[in-house]
Amino acid sequence: MPLKPLLALLVFAPLASPQSLPARETLYYTVEWRLITAGKAKLEWISEPRPRAGPQVNLRLESVGLVSKFFKVEDDYSANLNSALCGQSLQMTTLEGSRQRETKVTFDSASRKAHYVERDRAKNSVLATHEIDIPPCVHDVIGGLYLLRTMNLDPGQSAEVPVSDGKKSVMAKVEAQQREDVKTPQGAFKTIRYEIYAFNDVLYRRPAHLYVWLTDDRRKLPVRVQVRMQFAIGTITLLLEKVE
Repeated sequence: MPLKPLLALLVFAPLASPQSLPARETLYYTVEWRLITAGKAKLEWISEPRPRAGPQVNLRLESVGLVSKFFKVEDDYSANLNSALCGQSLQMTTLEGSRQRETKVTFDSASRKAHYVERDRAKNSVLATHEIDIPPCVHDVIGGLYLLRTMNLDPGQSAEVPVSDGKKSVMAKVEAQQREDVKTPQGAFKTIRYEIYAFNDVLYRRPAHLYVWLTDDRRKLPVRVQVRMQFAIGTITLLLEKVE
């Protein structure tokens, strides 16, 4: 249950307004893999006035139960955005089995460059550095989820937006597909299902399909997220458990 597939919550479409997002919100998810509860996720949005700072998004992912005994996961992701939800910086620390990594990315809109550094935390060594060209406004993969919630895409419509993970910058497509009823531990919801084309050599090389279900109302809560990968790996599903 690696972090990268779960981070691919990219979202793009004609903007409504970032002001439509709450000042603060915490979403808790159950992570299912192969019909068992494999983990828990906590997704936090903070846009309350902060000195010289824009909104911040944080994701905490932990394995639980039997999965944790065989492959322990403790991942943290944090991104800082500007008022237009463009990425400014991100930091990711991962513990996945014996692998320990720290990744930092700075998005410099003035120079139109992204600076990427990945370190091995166990060995305290630099594994990779990159500098790539980016547009003046580019979205990180978690901040993109909140961008989607400010947009107006009806089923049958699609759009593209620039997205980067610091190693690659692409124009990725999101497609509003259909309205569906979704049941989660939080309750039953009327939703719109979106497919985000981030895998299959777009942003990520891994072959997979990514879907996000947002409530079909003003809040546009992400109540379900699903990454469908090859049969050998299976499907990972996040289901909304609680909202604070």
